[in-house]
Amino acid sequence: MSKVSHPYLPLTDKMRKEMLKELGLSDISELYRDIPKEFLLKKELDLPSMKSEIEVFKKIRELAAKNKSVFDMPTFLGAGVWPHYVPAVLIELIQRGEFLTAYTPYQPEISQGMLQALFEYQSLMAELLGMDIVNASMYDWASALGEAALMAARIKRRNKILVPEIISPERYKTLIAYTEPLAVKVETIRHTETGEIDLDDLNTKIDEDTAGVYVEVPSYFGILDSQLPDISDIVHKKDAIFIVGVDPTSLGIIKSPGDYGADIAIGEGQPLGNLVGFGGPLLGIFATRDDRDFIKQMPGRIIGLTTTEDESEYGFVMALQTREQHIRRERATSNICSNEALCAVAAAIYTSLLGPTGFKQLGENILYNTYYAIKKLSTIDGLKVPLFNAAHFKEFLVNFDNVSVNSKTVHKELLKRNIHGGHIISDEYPKLGDNMLLCVTEIHSKEDIDKLVSALSDIIRGN
Repeated sequence: MSKVSHPYLPLTDKMRKEMLKELGLSDISELYRDIPKEFLLKKELDLPSMKSEIEVFKKIRELAAKNKSVFDMPTFLGAGVWPHYVPAVLIELIQRGEFLTAYTPYQPEISQGMLQALFEYQSLMAELLGMDIVNASMYDWASALGEAALMAARIKRRNKILVPEIISPERYKTLIAYTEPLAVKVETIRHTETGEIDLDDLNTKIDEDTAGVYVEVPSYFGILDSQLPDISDIVHKKDAIFIVGVDPTSLGIIKSPGDYGADIAIGEGQPLGNLVGFGGPLLGIFATRDDRDFIKQMPGRIIGLTTTEDESEYGFVMALQTREQHIRRERATSNICSNEALCAVAAAIYTSLLGPTGFKQLGENILYNTYYAIKKLSTIDGLKVPLFNAAHFKEFLVNFDNVSVNSKTVHKELLKRNIHGGHIISDEYPKLGDNMLLCVTEIHSKEDIDKLVSALSDIIRGN
């Protein structure tokens, strides 16, 4: 064997100098010249000295003990990642090595188990969404939106996408990051006094340049828009693509996107058996109708069922790989180079555990809790709950304009009472006033909601 010039050991000063010289740099700090100075450390980190394994273990246990779960502290925070119950059997199953350590199944002959699990996920999501084709999968709802917009632009060869004025800022920023480099314009549609899509504004803005129109059910503020069939008609009369974003936990009690003419359906799969996990990982749902042009332009992996040549046996494969970047390079349909396979398997397990009856009960429980919370909170003098007079699911706005404390103070005071409040949207939507977006799901008991109401009432009265 030939001698290795540099062993795989910590770098010496001589090795650092050689590497910097090769890069044409005089000092290691030049490696970070593109990072704004305010983000650079002013001095070296004061790290503790080396510890033994048992000392590290004890320290980590000590730090972990400070964490609180949604069962220790009632949590009313949603806004894109929501607290839901994850069955113990699901956690046990996804920790199996076949799923937990599985990589992209490029070799179907040794990946039949994972391929079948993802095929089942696609099938279950197609049934839930009322759509024909589902991929496996996107990174999150935001990346699914960006991909849906570009897919619409490619199919229609147009350069404008219309989206609601009421939308998650994170999703909107991601959409802009996807569309701006490709000169696809994004315009917003105004909302009415009820928080629903303004159909007059939609009719004014949709034109021959519009590739697609995107709406959300429920909206970022939890509003269930009652005009979806009308929106679908307006979009299709202009030969544009109707894109619908959904919270899948609502689909046990409201119509699926396919029922009112969605061409592309997207959403967030985190509520389907995936833990909050400090905001990730997430699961982007992406589905489309059975149209050859749509399927060819769809991003991400599609798992298909095939047979042997004599049709005596069947098996699972990754279909339509020729669209992907490992084959087409820069001409690929999209740059999605991996997927949230473990999260997709979790969603498949969760969906199969609940079944149609379970999904209906889940939706009913969330809806009941939503309206119980709205009813109780609206009894507090000065609070406007909800801000918009419309049907809501899971989330709703609480307005603090007419009370003596603001939402940020309320949030701090709730934490002192061992309650985590909602998401403060005052900076995101200043024109709407001082608002907090509260979230309730099936994990919230009557006692949890009553505790929140009592605490809010005390805070507002100054107690």
